[in-house]
Amino acid sequence: MSNNDSSDQYCSKIVTTNQAGIHQNLDDLVQKHVKTDYRKPYQEHNLEAFYLLQKQIKSSTYQNLILDSCCGTAMSSFKLAEQNPSSLIVGVDQSIHRLSKDGNEEKRPDNCLLLRANCEDLWRLCLENNITFEKHYILYPNPWPKSVHLKRRWHGHPVFPVLKNLAKRTELRSNWRLYLEEFAVAWKLLTSREFTVDSLKLDVSLTLFEKKYSASGQALYQLIVE
Repeated sequence: MSNNDSSDQYCSKIVTTNQAGIHQNLDDLVQKHVKTDYRKPYQEHNLEAFYLLQKQIKSSTYQNLILDSCCGTAMSSFKLAEQNPSSLIVGVDQSIHRLSKDGNEEKRPDNCLLLRANCEDLWRLCLENNITFEKHYILYPNPWPKSVHLKRRWHGHPVFPVLKNLAKRTELRSNWRLYLEEFAVAWKLLTSREFTVDSLKLDVSLTLFEKKYSASGQALYQLIVE
């Protein structure tokens, strides 16, 4: 793909869904997960990743922690590290292939740690060990727009209740407004706090997704919850 940002270089598909609005089963699903203690056994590679995080935290002097979940090729993690030099940025993705892309280790800022792990395990391990974050970014746009895939969205996942105690501030971005609106509804069910989805005005793209969607002329949206 060319580095030219003109719209004729990008033709990203607009999200289409068979949902007319907020999923009809969202309330029941969130309430079910709130009442259920999610205890999926931890996978070994997730435990290893968490131990690396613990080691890094113990040996560092950064003022706070910022989590970048589903960071993919770590473009967002690196940019967040540049923007927050006094913080330790923790980028997490389940794919070692994406994390290792384009010589990432050589380009990685000193205040950035990349971990190959499943987010749901790492989130739980952090809370169990009293590790919380100043900010939490979930920038990967939701890939599950079909109604039948509600349970594959983070707010439909059994781990969702963990998020309310993981960070002081959580930010999501997407080109699919309904995904963020659903998350906001689920967050209100979880915390009784109401937040709204806003249009996102980009100064700098944090992810390749944002870059290509913006260059394709698509609207981008942002949800910040606390």
